[in-house]
Parts: sequence; C-alpha cells; structure tokens
Amino acid sequence: MVNKPLSIVVLISGSGSNMQAIIDFLAREKISAEIKAVISNKADAVGLQRAKKAGIVTEVIEHTEFESREAFDQAMMQSIDSYNPELIILAGFMRILTDAFVEHYAGRLINIHPSLLPHFKGLNTHQRAIDASHQQHGASVHFVSNELDGGPVIAQAAVDISDDDNAENLRLKVLAQEHILYPLVTRWFAERRLTLKDNRVYFDGKSLQKPVLISSDPAPE
Repeated sequence: MVNKPLSIVVLISGSGSNMQAIIDFLAREKISAEIKAVISNKADAVGLQRAKKAGIVTEVIEHTEFESREAFDQAMMQSIDSYNPELIILAGFMRILTDAFVEHYAGRLINIHPSLLPHFKGLNTHQRAIDASHQQHGASVHFVSNELDGGPVIAQAAVDISDDDNAENLRLKVLAQEHILYPLVTRWFAERRLTLKDNRVYFDGKSLQKPVLISSDPAPE
C-alpha cells in the first residue's frame, strides 16, 4: 500500500530561502509530499513570490490587523486547517506562537533554529556563538513546544567556527547547512518515519537518544 503524499503548509515572514530549498528538494528527489499553501504574516515577504513561481497557493494574514496575538493565531489556525496539513513548517516565521496554537498542532509543527540547541536560543545566535568562543555552531530542526526554541530536537547540522569568522560569514555557513537539513527532515516526515510521543522524538519507531547530527553521523536511510 502506497502512502498518500504528505500534505504541508509552510509559514514564512521573509525571504523564504529554507522554503525554497524544501520546494527544490521535493521536486528533485520526487518526494511524496505536497506543499498545499504558503502563508505569511507580511504582504511584502519575498518568499510569497517564490511560492507563486512554484505554483503554490499563497495567503497573507497580516498580524497588524488583529487586536491580540490570540486573535491572529485563531485566524491562522482557521486558514491552516482548511488545507488539512499533516505537517506545518515554520520557515523564518517571525512570530511568537500562543500556547493554543502550539497545542493544536502538537507533533506536526516544526521549526529550524540557527544554533546547536540547547545553546543560544532566541536571536543573534551567530555573534553569541563567537563571543562564547565555541568551536562549533550550526542549525537544529525541532518540534515546536510552548517554550521558545525549546521543543524536542530532531536533527542538527554543525559547522566549525574559524578564528576569522564574523557573524555574517558564520550565518552564511550555517544557512547552507539549513538548506540541507530542513529538506532532509521533511523527507523523513513524508516517509512517515518521524513521530512525537510523550515529548520524545521517535525515528522508525525507536526513541532518539540524541538528535541526528548530519555532519558527522550517517543520515538514516
């Protein structure tokens, strides 16, 4: 029995480069998944044009038009649910989500964060990694929880920090790894290999004792 294609909704606020990496990967590798819609809280998000070019439905729900974060999230949920997605991907969606939103999509809401979590949650991660004299930095894909950047981590990609790195070139090094990591995790969802149970990540039915590190561990086939 062949599984039906994984249905996906992507949320963005900006350029959508990670979204584009996923779009390209799904097409190139012929992954059984379909992005049903791309939704942005900003009408001028460049990622909307990327999605339209790929023939994907787009929507804009401006957060500034709502009196509260709760009202905005309710509108988002109504729109997202109309597509019946099995996976919601945050790809540079720059909004702090309400508990109600996160709980509604528990186990099917993922995010990518530019650090090796649990290090450097929040913003300005690249400079903070340099200032802390870390030898490695990277990106993490994690399930979204009520704690900011605190949900169970699925997989990570690491880069070395060189003596001459600054925040900008380190950002670019990490971004290149994000464009590999996020599509790979999306593929695992499409293959029905990832689940979240009791706040633990399960891969092929087995609890992950630590995130998959794609830069050094062979990625699971």
